[in-house]
This record gives sequence, structure tokens and C-alpha cells, in this order.
Amino acid sequence: MKRAKKEKKPTELRPISIVRNFTRHAAGSVLVKWGDTWVLCTASVEEKVPPFLKGTGRGWVTAEYSMLPSSTGGGRKERDIKKLRQDARSTEIQRLIGRALRAAVDMERLGERQITIDCDVLQADGGTRCASITGGMVALEIAAAKLLKAKLVTRNPVVRRVAAVSVGVCGGRPTLDLDYAHDSTAEVDLNVVMTDSGEFVELQGCAEHKPFSDRNLSAMLALAKKGLRRIFRII
Repeated sequence: MKRAKKEKKPTELRPISIVRNFTRHAAGSVLVKWGDTWVLCTASVEEKVPPFLKGTGRGWVTAEYSMLPSSTGGGRKERDIKKLRQDARSTEIQRLIGRALRAAVDMERLGERQITIDCDVLQADGGTRCASITGGMVALEIAAAKLLKAKLVTRNPVVRRVAAVSVGVCGGRPTLDLDYAHDSTAEVDLNVVMTDSGEFVELQGCAEHKPFSDRNLSAMLALAKKGLRRIFRII
């Protein structure tokens, strides 16, 4: 008999686990299990940089994001290759992931090389971008440690850690870590990216039905900070 899913409290995170070194060939890899959202994050290192960085001595961190065809419950999701273009949502999310992870790295320490973080959603139940940023951070750390061990860099290019969590207003209550059921009905939806020292990297939020107050925003940010402190302890 299938056990009923335990309802989480509005101030709780879903269960989060990080399986490090999940794949063999990537410079860094993790499987993030964040409730029923599962994301595979891998880091690849290339001894090259985009043209605008050639000759500068600085490196680059970028990201790619995709969802497997069977990752959602709404039927098979067509692969982007079939459409010959990436959908706008995936493009927006991978740009967010790249921006967030670049905030963790000293590009001069990295040197003229690029680290690409690939985030592939195996199963989605809300919060895929937050899981991707958080898992991508761990994959990035693993790859940077290997560069340091191989003496390809003299100092660790990862100078701070970043992570992300969603918050919102659901049924009039500030709610932490929205799964799909909450995300799809939330009055306000906010994604918060922060460093392990408590500084903001990015805020993405909007009112879904009517404008929200400073009081709502302050309550959501306070809840996000508490959640992120717990997440940094997990990762």
C-alpha cells in the first residue's frame, strides 16, 4: 500500500540530498534530490574562453539547462533539438544559473579556461532552477578542487558559495520552498539567490494576481534566509 505524502509546513524545506560524483567522466557531478525534483548537475572544464575574454587572463563560468522529455507529469516534453531552438524558459533559467555561479568564482584565479555547468532535470516538481543553482554550486566546487589538485590553478577559484530557494505567498501565508502545487497557485512567487555570507546575488519575483506589500516581501526574504542557512549546511 502506497504511503501518503507527508504535507510539509509553510516554514519547512522539502527533503534535500546531494549525491556527489554521480557520473564518472565529468570534472564535477552531483545528483540533487529536492523533494520530488531531481536534477543532474555536471561541470566540464575547457582550456578556452569566449572570444571577448581571450588574452585577458580571466576565465568564464556558464550554464546550460534542459528538462528530459518525461520529467513532467503533463505528457512528453519535446526535445529542443526537434524544434531547432531552445525554448524561452530554458534560456532564461540557464542565464540565471550562469549569473548565480559566476558570483562564486574569482575569474582571474580560474585563468583562461571555461567551466560549463550542465543542469538536466530528470524529474520536476517545482523549484528546478533553485535545485540547479544549488547543485551546480557543488559540481563547480568539485571541479575547482580537481584543478587545484592538478596544479592547473595556484589558488582555488571558488571564493564563496551560492545557493537558491523559492518562497511565495500561498493562501495568504509566506511559504518556503514551493513545489509545483504551491507554485502554480501562489499569489506571489520569489526566487532568492544568496551567498553563504548572507549577501544577495539575485532576486526574481512577481505578483501573480495582485501587488504585494513591503511587509510581504520582508516576510518572504526572512523565510528565504532561514531556508538558505539550512541549505548551506546540507551542501
